[in-house]
Amino acid sequence: MHKSNQPIAQHVLAFLEYCEVEKGLSPVSTRNYDNFLKTFIKWLDESKFSSLKPHELNPEHIWSYRVYLSRKKDVKGKYTKKTTQNYYLIAIRNLLNYFAEKDIVSLPSEKIKLPKLTDKDKTIKFLKFEQIEKLMKMPDTSTPEGLRDRAILETLFSTGMRVSELTSLNITQFNKENLVKGKFDDQELSISGKGGSTRTVYFSNRTLKCLADYIKARKDMFTPLFVNYKKDDDDKEHRLTQRSVERLVRKYATMAGLPVEATPHTLRHSFATDLLQQGADMRSVQELLGHKNIVTTQIYTHLTNPHLRDIHKKFHSGKN
Repeated sequence: MHKSNQPIAQHVLAFLEYCEVEKGLSPVSTRNYDNFLKTFIKWLDESKFSSLKPHELNPEHIWSYRVYLSRKKDVKGKYTKKTTQNYYLIAIRNLLNYFAEKDIVSLPSEKIKLPKLTDKDKTIKFLKFEQIEKLMKMPDTSTPEGLRDRAILETLFSTGMRVSELTSLNITQFNKENLVKGKFDDQELSISGKGGSTRTVYFSNRTLKCLADYIKARKDMFTPLFVNYKKDDDDKEHRLTQRSVERLVRKYATMAGLPVEATPHTLRHSFATDLLQQGADMRSVQELLGHKNIVTTQIYTHLTNPHLRDIHKKFHSGKN
């Protein structure tokens, strides 16, 4: 059967391989596309469109899928946010771009319009510094797991790393000898981030102290920086998963009684907001976060407005 006559679902695997090999996307980005497209394929099946071929896809199908996404609820019974709906649609856009690249006739990707986001949709969650401090005190550092968890929380806030970047860290990336001796000078790290881009991240002395305490307590020879202590004979690497990090952040946020439903990304937002409110410029924060486009970083602008008003009121010559 010629590729153009194959149902859309049968193209997904080749599309994911294209993302990884030709587009050079990271395994995390490719996996995200896979997850978003699984929902689309599920909708096709439920709507009796499982045999739909690329050239048969039309705007009416896309509209019906958008309605489906807008009514979709998560495990907690909450409707899918518009920002998340956009991710599902962007995955289809990229699938259509793949069809165009491979000369497979289909709907043009520009026919898929993304829902317009209001300021409310763009609202991001972050923690104030006093809430961060409260969160950091929650892990029981008398246990190996507690030392690890404290080091994870500190690293997320100190570096602004994405959770995928954090779980990819290996212990060999650090000068272990200097760490355990308390020599914290020049402890910066070059990491590979989203889209394969490389950036430098920096650690506060407090974070390095927590990492040193955690590393000194390690009795194993495993490669990952953050390991899973649960015994699993099939898990040879013992690398802590992204989902495990998400669970532990949520657990400690609940223990701390924080009003925000915190995630690792909440700590990334908190990192950026803290820098901007302390006077860092937007371009520097862009580089520290690893954003390719300054527009992405500008989502934090409205969070710093009250701070800028205070600066204006305090220092502007015409304040009286």
